[in-house]
Amino acid sequence: MRIIYILLIPALMLLMVSSGCREDEASPFYEPSPALPVHFPSLPVPNAKPLTKARVKLGKKLFFDPILSRDSSISCASCHLPQKAFADPRQFSLGVDGQMGKRNAPALFNLAYGLSFFRDGATPTLERQVLFPIEDPSEMHNTLPVVIERLRSHPTYPGLFQQAFGTQPTVDGLTDAIAAFERTLLSYQSPYDRFLAGDSSSLDAAQQRGMQLFFGEKAECFHCHGGFNFTDEMFHNNGLYEQYADPGRWRITGKASDMGKFKTPSLRNIAYTAPYMHDGSLSSLEEVVEHYSSGGKAHPNKSVLIRRFILSEQEKQDLIAFLHALSDETFIHNPAFRPE
Repeated sequence: MRIIYILLIPALMLLMVSSGCREDEASPFYEPSPALPVHFPSLPVPNAKPLTKARVKLGKKLFFDPILSRDSSISCASCHLPQKAFADPRQFSLGVDGQMGKRNAPALFNLAYGLSFFRDGATPTLERQVLFPIEDPSEMHNTLPVVIERLRSHPTYPGLFQQAFGTQPTVDGLTDAIAAFERTLLSYQSPYDRFLAGDSSSLDAAQQRGMQLFFGEKAECFHCHGGFNFTDEMFHNNGLYEQYADPGRWRITGKASDMGKFKTPSLRNIAYTAPYMHDGSLSSLEEVVEHYSSGGKAHPNKSVLIRRFILSEQEKQDLIAFLHALSDETFIHNPAFRPE
C-alpha cells in the first residue's frame, strides 16, 4: 500500500500543476504580457471596474467600429491609428461630414496612468472621456440614445455586453468597455526601457549623449517630461504663440492664468506621432527642438521653465536620436491592438 501511495504522488503533483496552468490560462482578468518592467508602477485599475478579458474584447470591438458615429462612417481608430501609436498624422482629424477637428488628436498609450484626459484636461476619467467624441459635432456627431439602440439591435453586441457586464448594452457598459480596452494600451518596450533593464547596447553613443542632454540642466527637458512616462501630467504654456487662438486649460477653469496652457504629452513613441503641439503646427522633431531652444514667444503665462538654451548641431541631433529611442516597435505592431 505504501508503494502505491509513493507511486501516486508524482501523478498527483503533475495533475495539480497542469490544473493550475489551465486555471491561470482561464483567468477572466487581463494581465500585461510581458510583465511591466520594474521602473513602471503597477497597472492602476479602479476597484469598481475590474479589467476583465471580456470587457477588453468588447471595448476593442467598439473602438474599431464606426457604429458609434452618426452615419457609421468613422470609428475611434479613424483618428487614433495603431501604427501611429494611436495618434493622427493629419494636423486636424476629420469627423462626420468632413468636419475638421479643433486640435491635433493625441496619441493613446499608458492612459491607465493618466490623471486627466484631453489636451485641456477636460475630464478626470477614461470612462467620461469616451463620451466626448461620440457627441462632439466635429467628431462622431451622434447621441447616446441612438448609439445604445443600435447596439441593442445589433446581432453581436447584446451577447458581448452580456458576457462582459451581465446586462444588455448600456451607456455605462459602453464607456467602461472602451476604457477597459484603452487601459491595455501599454507601451514599455522601447530601447530606452531595455537600457534601464540593463542592456547597455540598446542605446548607441549618440542616443546616450542625447539622454545626458535630456536629463541634464542644459536642455532641461526632464522638468516637464520626467518620470517613467515622460510627462508630469500638468498644464503649461510653452510659449508657442504670443496670442492663442485656442485658450487651452482656460476653457475648463476660466482662470486668466490658464490661458494657453495645455497638458504635457508623454514623449514615448514621439517619432511616430508627428505633427506636434496641441494644434499640430510643428511637423518635425527638428522644429520642436528649435522652438524650445529659442525660448519660445513672449506670453504672460509662459512657463518659467521655457527659456533659451544653446545646443550645437551635433547636440541637437543627439537629443533627437534619444527621442527616437523612446519608440516602442512592439507597441505599434501589437496584434492585440488591431481589429480582428
